[in-house]
Amino acid sequence: VSGSARRRFRPDIRPALPAVTGKVDPAAPGIGRRPLDSELDVFGLTHKGKVRANNEDHFLVCSLKRRVEVYYTSLPDPTVLAQSERLAFMALVADGVGGSRAGEEASRIALEHVTRYVTQSLDCYYTSDADDSNFVKELEEVALRVHSELAVEAATDPELKGMATTLTLWIGVWPTAYLLQVGDSRCYVLHDGELIQISRDQTMAEEFVKQGVFNRGDAAFKRWANVLSSAIGGPEAAPTVTKVTQSWNNVGLLCSDGLTRHVPDDRIRERLLEMTSAKQVCEALLQDALDAGGEDNITVVVGRPIAREPTGGELARDRMPD
Repeated sequence: VSGSARRRFRPDIRPALPAVTGKVDPAAPGIGRRPLDSELDVFGLTHKGKVRANNEDHFLVCSLKRRVEVYYTSLPDPTVLAQSERLAFMALVADGVGGSRAGEEASRIALEHVTRYVTQSLDCYYTSDADDSNFVKELEEVALRVHSELAVEAATDPELKGMATTLTLWIGVWPTAYLLQVGDSRCYVLHDGELIQISRDQTMAEEFVKQGVFNRGDAAFKRWANVLSSAIGGPEAAPTVTKVTQSWNNVGLLCSDGLTRHVPDDRIRERLLEMTSAKQVCEALLQDALDAGGEDNITVVVGRPIAREPTGGELARDRMPD
């Protein structure tokens, strides 16, 4: 892809990357009740870095809710009915590819379209039976649909030719979360002091390691680490969906490779262990990346539940079936 030294594609090399559903369960015990909105400590930020002229990253943190809106009633105080129940929590990171306007537009379009489609797909989740395989398939289809839409956009606008983006989406429907990934923006979970990388980098370096061509310690690994084997809008898109059990003990982190290329996992773990708030740790990790060179756009999203004593009404609403 012209205009982007950090991201290249090899359309002549098509590794086998089927859309699969994995199972990661770092925190099955002690799940407990669903956190209230007021118990979510979440923050996200993005920065263009110290070298690049523009920021091709985009991120989004949001709640998807079911609302009760009262139009007419004889009740003296209808506001008691006008509740807003959280159905799901969602966080997304997209790292644009293609340079300048193309990469920035790719990540923006992907986030906007994915959010709309995932909201529609929740209908499938809440109307399906105990087997959530339909929802997993819906998420995979969402990514492929947006992949096709980016290709159409690029074909109609010469300035957007070659645009593509990574996509890492966390959608929590307590006590389960679903991680949808295309590309190499990462998802980590800190649990009991252990930093677990839930996502798998979809790069040619990782594919060659998987095929036994070389290992991660070889010099060739670094050379191929910036070559994506899968991206939304690129020659190949191979979405994967991973199920994760959520817990009050977990801290989650999404980030673009502008963070991980400069800040090692040990430092990320240290920062998360010492965090006083999601905002504080996002800012600290951003500064770490900038201090180490900041050669790329940097995006960080961190979230965790913090328990407080809920009121009786809040508990009653929280225990209502979704």
